[in-house]
Amino acid sequence: MSFLVLKNSRVLISLILLIAFISGFSSPTSTYALENTQDMSFECESAILMEAKTGTVLYSYNPNKPLPPASVTKIMTLLLIMEAIESGDLKYSDTITASAYAASMGGSQIFLKEGEKMSAEDLIKSVVIASANDAAVALAEHLCGSEDAFVKKMNERAAELGMINTNFENTNGLDDSTTNHVTSAMDIAIMSRELIKHKDILKFSSTWMDTIRNGSFGLTNTNRLVRFYAGATGLKTGSTDKAKFCVSATAERNGMHLICVIMGAPTSSVRNSIATQLLNWGFANYELFESKAPDFHPLRTLGGVENLCYLTSENFYAVVPKGQAKNIETKINLPKDIQAPISKNQVIGNIEYLSNGKALGTSPIYATTTIPKIDFATLLLRVFSKFVLK
Repeated sequence: MSFLVLKNSRVLISLILLIAFISGFSSPTSTYALENTQDMSFECESAILMEAKTGTVLYSYNPNKPLPPASVTKIMTLLLIMEAIESGDLKYSDTITASAYAASMGGSQIFLKEGEKMSAEDLIKSVVIASANDAAVALAEHLCGSEDAFVKKMNERAAELGMINTNFENTNGLDDSTTNHVTSAMDIAIMSRELIKHKDILKFSSTWMDTIRNGSFGLTNTNRLVRFYAGATGLKTGSTDKAKFCVSATAERNGMHLICVIMGAPTSSVRNSIATQLLNWGFANYELFESKAPDFHPLRTLGGVENLCYLTSENFYAVVPKGQAKNIETKINLPKDIQAPISKNQVIGNIEYLSNGKALGTSPIYATTTIPKIDFATLLLRVFSKFVLK
């Protein structure tokens, strides 16, 4: 445990500054209030710990404070890039030519030269692993024609995700000339959660070392947790004089994926230590409950062209205190029959999940098909057919 408290005392565990914010976030079916809290304060501007599957917030400190994010900005850049790959607008094998503007980027870089050609995959690796500012701009220009056009899409996507404390001015987080390039720990957690839905990104972000340019140029991950924290999967570090030291650190253990965002730490060591403490605390105190959607018996349909209504539901997830997942009970609420007409995806009932008698959440039960109401002619034909068959 010596790693949790730095010998130089730069991480201060002091008097109670806050009570952990523990209500579930962005989980439409989860109503369960987490009760296992811990009073913690850290030497940083803001912090948040979120479970990725449900969006449940386990801990937060100044989560909505707008702050400069440095290269953590690239999480949104990478989200748009991965969405472009998924849609087919970009392929890993595409060749991208570096512009003079992309090659002019300072800070972390792979030293692109104007006119240099590189595959999209190598540029993506360079952004994720080495935080290359020039590679981020080259990808943005390739997709949208200019960095400004790409940044407009970044802000549009942020608004779609509900990132209300965010304004991007560039693709990479360089802030020497920016005036209002900000986001918050909560917003970073939101976009991180969205990014890691693209599993390919975790292949890059969990890589400690790689190469580009046919092996002649080495890449080393800027996130030391990838090498030294068990279960680390990424995601992105950042640092500038304005932003100080920031990180969105992701890690997975026993099927639970956590996102820990730290902003404005004084040093990289303090940043990594805080992230380690929060991740350890989350894994030690919580677990992810998962319930697979059951098979339902069809309901009898009254007055419909079909006699049976077939049902389906969704898998249910919730974060619960460690050891409580095994005690969760379920209750299926369905009528004995249902009157037509019925629409596909119409909610017919629900599954209740209870933990120690308290409501954990619900999962709706849907109709799988549309069943129109039977008309008189069809009903007459059905009766006649039965009579003839007799």
